[in-house]
Amino acid sequence: MRLLIAITICVCGLSTLHAEELPKPTGAAIVDPDAKWELLFTRSADVQGGLTEGPSVAPDGSIYFTDIPLAPDRGMIMRFDPKTKKTTLFTAKSGKANGLIFDADGFLLACEGSDDGGRRVSRWDVKTGESKTIADRFRGKRFNAPNDLCLDAQGRIYFTDPRYLGSEPREIEYRAVYRIDPDGSVIEITRDTLKPNGIALSPDGRTLYVADHDNGEDRIGSNTNPPPLPGPMKIYAFPLNEAGIVDGERRTIVDFGDQAGCDGMTIDAEGNIYLTARSLKRPGVLVVNPDGEEVAFIPTGPPNQKRDPNHPPVGIPSNAEFGIGDEINVLYVTTDLSLYRIPLKSKGFHVQYGDRIR
Repeated sequence: MRLLIAITICVCGLSTLHAEELPKPTGAAIVDPDAKWELLFTRSADVQGGLTEGPSVAPDGSIYFTDIPLAPDRGMIMRFDPKTKKTTLFTAKSGKANGLIFDADGFLLACEGSDDGGRRVSRWDVKTGESKTIADRFRGKRFNAPNDLCLDAQGRIYFTDPRYLGSEPREIEYRAVYRIDPDGSVIEITRDTLKPNGIALSPDGRTLYVADHDNGEDRIGSNTNPPPLPGPMKIYAFPLNEAGIVDGERRTIVDFGDQAGCDGMTIDAEGNIYLTARSLKRPGVLVVNPDGEEVAFIPTGPPNQKRDPNHPPVGIPSNAEFGIGDEINVLYVTTDLSLYRIPLKSKGFHVQYGDRIR
């Protein structure tokens, strides 16, 4: 028996509905094998390219997520209300926001990327819609393209700074992971990764997980000849000391080999890591324990897809987030140009909320 998922994709402004067969989820301790994805949103705005990204749960339980088109469109932040099941526009000028997270004070933090984006980490007041720059430079040089972020118990912001799109000149020669402290100072945490993307902290704050997703180029679709060669597609675990600084050797806990690796990630209360695996052979949410051992897999698209310009791959996930309160065991995932959710047996972990909203 296989479950069915309806995947909506937009090609040249037209929406086409595809019903795809998916293998059942595995890992009975994490997810019921008969659990089904629920489609919540698909882009209808007349913008081109890109993907949905960055789901983040607000203190009221709503889910904010990004819709990132290609330039010159500025990008959007959307809000899904689990109570009404309606999605509304929060802002149509997100600065090409990608990863999002709410802080303990209820402000929305965003990584704004390149390709005519803000190239900064910003703080949004969801009541007024106003945003402010938290940081846009390291030692006087503009960031490449802040991508994803997480928080620790002290409210410090860890974020990745790769580059995948845009014609802006790079000012920082390497791609690194940084931390913004409450006083606004920016610290380089590690550059021991070629193209850092998704990022998450273990519940005890002592292990930093980083996805190395090196597609080999700074500008997707630049048509270089010969085509760029992809680099590492791995998940690294960096040990942190009490000061939140890398203190020990990097470990590789997952190696995707020649397949596209992980984009965004999230953590459950037991410390398992939920990786949005973009492999065409096996697209879905890969759940691993802190040693990198697979404990569950939740397919989001059909396996063994091929790259075909006339029939783009479908069901390719980008990021994941647990709900809170009554939805603490509900996983939200951005896939293609859509937002989905699925009930799980595991519970999410949100360090910024502590035990207030469990």
